[in-house]
Amino acid sequence: MKIIHVILSGGVGSRLWPVSRKSMPKQYIPMFGDKSLFQLTAERSKSLVDSTLVVGNKDNYLLSQADMHRAGVRTFTEIIEAAPRNTAAAIAFAALAAQPDDVLLVTPSDHIITDEVAYAEALQEAIDLAKEGYLVTFGITPTKPETGYGYIEYNGNEVISFREKPDAVTAESFLHSGNFLWNSGMFCFQAGTFLEELRAFEPEILAKSQTCYECRTDSFLPETETAQIPSKSIDYAVMERSEKIKVVQTRFGWSDLGSFESIWEHWEGQGEDHHFQNNNCVVGSKKHVEFLGVDNLVLVETEDAILVLSKNNSQDVKKIYERLEKEKPELVN
Repeated sequence: MKIIHVILSGGVGSRLWPVSRKSMPKQYIPMFGDKSLFQLTAERSKSLVDSTLVVGNKDNYLLSQADMHRAGVRTFTEIIEAAPRNTAAAIAFAALAAQPDDVLLVTPSDHIITDEVAYAEALQEAIDLAKEGYLVTFGITPTKPETGYGYIEYNGNEVISFREKPDAVTAESFLHSGNFLWNSGMFCFQAGTFLEELRAFEPEILAKSQTCYECRTDSFLPETETAQIPSKSIDYAVMERSEKIKVVQTRFGWSDLGSFESIWEHWEGQGEDHHFQNNNCVVGSKKHVEFLGVDNLVLVETEDAILVLSKNNSQDVKKIYERLEKEKPELVN
């Protein structure tokens, strides 16, 4: 039995446009010292696991390889998707590549985590539960009424319910109740247990993922078979339906850095004052920037685009990305 760190790296980070692009998604941008989120993800777990498996897509696997080497992980395996088919299929590929009793630690590649001791403790608790045959999810203690995350209603290690991203009033009630955790998108389970539950709830996803995996060439999955796999998240496919779910309440600092608001908060928490002026934040600009008569703004500059937004509208950047994808695709590639 091995502990395998499965790094998922298929996302684009559309809420971080124009910094994050299809050709350079947010997880590969060296915005944290001189390191990327992907590199930090690989470094964080390398001493806690036996091996690492990266599930990414054909557009970014070379970026993943470069960051794995920067992280000092010289030996790792890859599964390279022809096109993203969401997390249920991505994790199925990883489980099919493992032995049934191997424990998979599944993490996104674009989260920031602080307090490595607390991280190691949470992993050990999750691994112990996974060995007992449970599907474990990691819950983050909420620090504010966040509307951009899903929530887990819990009691100890027991999951009472999963909740969709709430409106502001509901998020406030979740925070005050003390019975809810943010859903981190991190998981831990034995490969065989996950495949059994996927077979029970989504047999088509499993069957078509298996066919696709068996038709791979080296690390590359084929396009035709990939296109036939239903696209569904692990949450909808398995986690919200299984009776084998447990949650580990984590003590480490966490952010999915999925918006400019969360990047603002991270930089603020780290004391990186050079990004701020008069309660405004500058991302990416090499020019001298002044703000006058405004606050709570984020100014984002790249070589070919400038974005100015209110911090409170950070979640809506995705709408701009989706519009530009149709109107000016060169600006999102």
